Amino acid sequence: MITSQSLDESHLIRQLREHIRKWWQIEIAFADARGYVSDHANGVIVPPHNSFCYTSLTQSAEGFKRCNRSVELATQTVVRSGNLGPQLVDTCHLGFPIAMAPVHHNGRFVGSIFCSGFLVEDTAERCQLEIVKNAQEINLPVEQPKHALEDIPVLSERDLNYLFDLMGSIVHALKGQVEERSDQRVFGGLVGDSDKMNQLYALLEKVANSDATVLITGENGTGKEVVARSTHNNGRRTDSAFVATNCSALNDNLLESELFGHVRGAFTGAIRDKDGLFKLADGGTLFLDEVGDMSPAMQVKLLRVLQERTFMPVGGTRPVTVDVRVMAATNRVILDMLKEGSFREDLYYRLSVICVDLPPLRERKSDLPSLCAHFLQKIAEKTGGRIRSLSSEVMRRFWEYDWPGNIRQLENEIERLMVLSGDEVEIGPAMLSPALTQRSQTPQEPETNTGTLTEAVRSLEDRLIRAALIRTGWNKSGVARELGVSRTTLIKKIRELGLEEERPAMR
Repeated sequence: MITSQSLDESHLIRQLREHIRKWWQIEIAFADARGYVSDHANGVIVPPHNSFCYTSLTQSAEGFKRCNRSVELATQTVVRSGNLGPQLVDTCHLGFPIAMAPVHHNGRFVGSIFCSGFLVEDTAERCQLEIVKNAQEINLPVEQPKHALEDIPVLSERDLNYLFDLMGSIVHALKGQVEERSDQRVFGGLVGDSDKMNQLYALLEKVANSDATVLITGENGTGKEVVARSTHNNGRRTDSAFVATNCSALNDNLLESELFGHVRGAFTGAIRDKDGLFKLADGGTLFLDEVGDMSPAMQVKLLRVLQERTFMPVGGTRPVTVDVRVMAATNRVILDMLKEGSFREDLYYRLSVICVDLPPLRERKSDLPSLCAHFLQKIAEKTGGRIRSLSSEVMRRFWEYDWPGNIRQLENEIERLMVLSGDEVEIGPAMLSPALTQRSQTPQEPETNTGTLTEAVRSLEDRLIRAALIRTGWNKSGVARELGVSRTTLIKKIRELGLEEERPAMR
């Protein structure tokens, strides 16, 4: 059974709600399948951070009733639409859009997480007029309505997409919590519930019990060995060995001995017989990492093993037969290597009976909250420390960064932060590595004594507004208050200075 209390039972969900609250002053709540906000029945009311919503929920019986009715109607709209993802649905009785993400359990709609009390940039001005008008119609005691409009959070299209990503993460975490499973699903070590990861899980479920060779491609740090090991552990060979080697780490002679073994006296230093990895993996799985770096000569020998399931140890005279499932991986573009002639076409087709292409982290950023929570817990368990949290500013930097080193780089960054942040319960951005701080540094304007007064004023405005936007996470209402100007004036200045184009993308 899902209740509003479920939102507070998970560290990950609490952290996601806190990020949303800090970034946009938006509160996330839960409504059941009827659209009933159970928090309200328990006397718990946490209104959005604007005077209109606050007054309607806390100081007006009619307003409170209409707020709840708005959620009920929005829930009905979600059910009728059949959409499974986060979406904007009906506006509330005051004119605020309502964002909802449906939650399903065992194929049944059980409720939604939702939020409101914000505006969308493209329709903000029109909605502001409606809000004032609707508030007056039910006599809401809002002081200085026009001034109160400036405190309403306004989300750009990028903000909205980012909010939807976070709401989707909350839904997945909530479902996982209720179904009593971890966010790693059945494939241990794999974390995430983005569309790309769900597609990967579906493929691996089909592949796990097969003996077909698998070629795993993807950039460095995307978790190719983790995928191979997880597939092995979920297949019929799980009780046998999983053996891994890196084909780029050894020259041909050493790699041949490593894979196929050798007999005593085969070469200088071969003082005893040694089983190779194919023999050690008999009955299980052999994972060949960086197979794209294998020389043409070794490619021929590997092809023979895949075709015949037999091999000859170095210096041996009797072939050895094995029952081994081979999984291989590479970060290179094999199709380009085929065109260049540096990788055998027949070996490629032998290896790629099943192809698994792992997405880079920059293409699955909605998994960042789950990944961060996973690594925070993993590192805490390894070091014997307490589980820490990342501040909203750190998460924002993480979201803006493209992670060329992918999951491995993220894990290393979190471990680095945990070591350098001392005893801080919430880890802040002070110890972020340079790669993550360079993008958020305020560009420095060169000092100059030349130019007109108009140019000097424009330059000063540019520096002040840019710095404030970055400092507040592009919260225009907050910047307007800080600089002592109206929000309308601020937006006009931002457009004149071209600063909107500099805003970091939120994916």
